[in-house]
Order: sequence, then structure tokens, then C-alpha cells
Amino acid sequence: MSWPNVADVARADMAGANGMLSAPFLQERLGPGTGLEPEILQSPILGLSWLDLVAASGLVLLAVGLSRWQRLGLTGSLIVGAIRSVVQLVLVGYVLVYIFAIDQWWLVVGALAGMLAVAAREAVRRQEERPLRLYGMTGLALLVGSGFTLFYVSLLVVRIEPWYNPRYLIPLFGMIVGNAMNAAALAHERLAAELRSRRGEVEAYLALGATAARASRGPTRSALRAALIPTVNSLMVVGVVALPGMMTGQILAGVSPMLAIRYQIVVMFMLASAVAVSAVIVVLWNRRLFFTPDEQLRLP
Repeated sequence: MSWPNVADVARADMAGANGMLSAPFLQERLGPGTGLEPEILQSPILGLSWLDLVAASGLVLLAVGLSRWQRLGLTGSLIVGAIRSVVQLVLVGYVLVYIFAIDQWWLVVGALAGMLAVAAREAVRRQEERPLRLYGMTGLALLVGSGFTLFYVSLLVVRIEPWYNPRYLIPLFGMIVGNAMNAAALAHERLAAELRSRRGEVEAYLALGATAARASRGPTRSALRAALIPTVNSLMVVGVVALPGMMTGQILAGVSPMLAIRYQIVVMFMLASAVAVSAVIVVLWNRRLFFTPDEQLRLP
């Protein structure tokens, strides 16, 4: 097998940056005999039958067995969670097939709004105290953080056409809002814990005439750091310790590893943006719940 011509490789790589760099594309651009049409890209995608999924469930049963062995009390949760994941994913699959077939902007927007509403509800449900306005605050934070990030990526980076293309918008928004939801939940939970553990410090600041914002500056920073650390860790080890899901999925689908890497870089950057914006809004806005209008500490 001869080495490929470097110029041909570069032209194919640049052309593939705006499309899906598949095996047929490589063959068309580079022709046979270049060494860049390996069988691994030409081989068909391995299908999975329902029987294969039954075999995969053995891994969950292993986790269930370990839970029972150590008496963790998670056996029921693991079984219910596994069943729910199957049902939910199958239903989502049928919904996506319908949305892709109809291809109407209002359906796509409705799907995104539904995802946002569920994310906001789940983020609030993880909190010990759940005042009604916390739902609105968290939903708005997720809307701003996730919406801005999706708008930026779809308009300036991926340049989706048409703008409501569900093939791109729904998966991208799912990744964005999912990570933003976790960051928002973690940020609010840590803020409440920090204010409780540092109550004496906060009240001392207030007694000395400090504003609520100044008195809670330490807990605020700790909450934001806690929300951002998982994303920072992911940025540090991506591609070295772990191969992310989107990149792995594209490679399994036959996409060039280099194009899959480009998409994954975009994903990592957009998740950092959504997490940071959502966490900051949640913490700075929701901390008002812990103070009275007279700037006195109010812990549940």
C-alpha cells in the first residue's frame, strides 16, 4: 500500500470540514490506491437487535447483584432506572423519527421547549427546599445559558441550514441543556450547603454592615467552583482518559476521526459556555432566596 499524496489529503480534509467525511467521499476525492480508503471505514455499521439489548441487560444485572451483595438498598432503583431508560429512549426514538419526517420549525421549537421544561423541573427536584419561584428562576437560567450557546453554535460555528434543522438542533440542545441542568442543580445545592455551614461568617459580615452580596461572596464562589469543576476536569482529560459520546458515535457511524474530533471540540467548548452561564445566573439570582428584603440571612 503506497502513501497518499499530501496535497490530496489536505484538499479532502478541508472539503470534509463542511460535510460528513465518509468512506464514499474519501473514495471520490482521493481515488483508489491512495491508502485513505481503509476497510474499517467501508465496512457497514454493525446493527443491534432487541436480542442484543437483552444480552446487554446482563451488565445492569451485574450492578444489581453487587448492590444486593453489599446491601446498598439500590436494587429497586437500578431495575426501575434501567426499565425507564429503555422505555424513554424508545419513545424518544419514535418522536424523533416523526419530527424528522414532518420537518416543521414549530415542532422543533416545541421539542426544545419541552426539553428545557423537563430540565428545569429535574434541577429543582434535586433540592431540599423547592419554593415555586425557584422553578422560574432555574428555567430562565437554563434558557439563557443553553439558548445563547445553541444560537451561537448553530449560527456562527456549524451554520445550520435551515435554522430549525432537527438533525442538528435537537441533539446539540440535548447535550447543552443536560449539562447546564446538572451545573444548575449542583450550584444551587452547594450554595445552600455553604450558607448553612458558614452561617456564622455570613451573619458576622451582615452585622458589620456588609451587603448580602458581600456577605455571601465566599459561599457564592464555592458554589460556582463546584458547578464548574466537572466541566474543567472534562476539558483536561478529553481524548486522553475518555472518548466522549458524540465523537465515539460519529466514529462508529463511519465518520472520519478527524471530523469527529472537530465536532467534539465544538461540543466541549459549548458545554463550558452553557455550564458557566447557567451556573452564574442560578447562583447570583437564587441567593436572594436566602436573604430577607432587610438583608438578613434566611435559611430554611
